[in-house]
Amino acid sequence: MGNEGKTLPEQTDLALEGTESGSCTSCSRGARGRGVAAAAEVKVAVLGGSGAGKSALTVRFLTRRFIGEYASNAECIYTKHLCLDGRQIHLEIYDPCSQPQQGKLSLTDELHWADGFIIVYDISDRASFAFAKALLYRIRESHTGVCKKMVESAIFLVGNKQDLCHMREVGWDEGQKLAMDNKCQFCELSAAEHCQEVVAMFTKVLRNITSNFKVKEKRRPSGSKSMAKLINNMFGKRRKSV
Repeated sequence: MGNEGKTLPEQTDLALEGTESGSCTSCSRGARGRGVAAAAEVKVAVLGGSGAGKSALTVRFLTRRFIGEYASNAECIYTKHLCLDGRQIHLEIYDPCSQPQQGKLSLTDELHWADGFIIVYDISDRASFAFAKALLYRIRESHTGVCKKMVESAIFLVGNKQDLCHMREVGWDEGQKLAMDNKCQFCELSAAEHCQEVVAMFTKVLRNITSNFKVKEKRRPSGSKSMAKLINNMFGKRRKSV
């Protein structure tokens, strides 16, 4: 994704409804009892073809609001602090905004950066389903030799725009079969109408990733300076703190 000469744009804040972005009472009490522990860093890449609804899903999870016409033409990384199962989480979500559906599919940067992947397709667009299939193949190919549990739990296939069932081009059973073939989880939902389902899907992804942290060390470089350098070199994205 050559980004030489790019500078990191300013952060853009999204107003968050609810209390999930702040410190949670149970987390705070646990920290006082055990001593303050550093928040776990979790990095999720939301990938899919143009128009599949990647940004809509991400913003729905972060703000609980649906933005039908999400005007964003630059790659970005959203950041959010939350409490999950009594543990503080520093979450980063990479949104590429749009990805070319033709030509060679690399994903080298994303594969080294992300702890987990959400692959999105539009159930009313068969071309986006084909692109999701190519993404899954590329991710699975890169995980050759990695334990199966890691592969299964770190990837979630999402059929978006279930509210457009009357225009459906991809059957539920096709999505389920693709997920089974690639040993990943699957669901259909609508970013426009299913707020709780979107939140539940992201929460399941985060739980699976944090569970993996207990059995496998992270494969990316450690240290805040090296991490910042890696992100800037790979992406040069906008950061949006929510």
